[in-house]
Amino acid sequence: MTVYEIITERILKQMEQGTIPWRKPWKSTLGEEPANLVSKQGYKGINRFLLGALPFKRPYYVTYKQASELGGHVKKGEHGCPIIFWKRSHYTKAHSDGTETEETGFILRYYTVFNVEQCEGLQGTLALMPHIPSTPFNAIESAEGIVQGYRSAPSIIHKAGDRACYSPIHDTVTMPEQSQFTSEAEYYSTLFHELTHSTGHATRLNRTTLTELSYFGDQNYSREELVAEMGAAFLCGHANIENEAAIKNSAAYLDGWRKRLRSDSKAVILAAGQAQKAADHIIGSMGNEDASGNSAGC
Repeated sequence: MTVYEIITERILKQMEQGTIPWRKPWKSTLGEEPANLVSKQGYKGINRFLLGALPFKRPYYVTYKQASELGGHVKKGEHGCPIIFWKRSHYTKAHSDGTETEETGFILRYYTVFNVEQCEGLQGTLALMPHIPSTPFNAIESAEGIVQGYRSAPSIIHKAGDRACYSPIHDTVTMPEQSQFTSEAEYYSTLFHELTHSTGHATRLNRTTLTELSYFGDQNYSREELVAEMGAAFLCGHANIENEAAIKNSAAYLDGWRKRLRSDSKAVILAAGQAQKAADHIIGSMGNEDASGNSAGC
């Protein structure tokens, strides 16, 4: 069996057995989730995701008023992020029979917060924040060989923050800093995922699941995520850095996107075929395939 067949079989078997929740393989710069600087309370629900997606090194936020009370201020021209909360409200409800009753309910409210990096004059407060030492990063030679051997590859930008993504418009891959990852293997698995996305660019394999993306979560997006994760698993296999934990994580991630396609039983297999073409493109062994990623003569 080929590397592709072995890994695909293992992932499918793991999906049949039930998968573990998908996890993010890197930590925020300070190793913490977004929190309010004053209360030290972490944000919850959708606020956690809204703030966690912002590209700041520090996970602490303040309101405009809090920044002032701490002796600082929000920098001129900075824009905050709105977060939501439910506020208890008391009101009088009139009934059709002319009577009234006192009711209690909740009203949706929002306020704006700013990351501490968007503020000035908070140095004394920031100095009290804990810093987690950077994790030493030791490059894996076999994986680096794949990255460096990618012909006409997109630019790779390392930026402290909480995002790993590929931009088709700019043809760039943005990655958290290497020291933020829980292991070297997790770093390369994430990088391979984004590089697989990049093979779908119009100047490479021109994969419609990437070039015709409409919005987050649509069918093309779901199929493209399947391709990217399978591609990452294949490239890890070629670099001999795949392991059982990585297979379980990939299976969980893939199963989540497969379910968005209404449990299409063929989705992962079809994605595996496209992922193989993507992996072959990256490692430079396209063989008899044309520029569109289709087999010649088909």
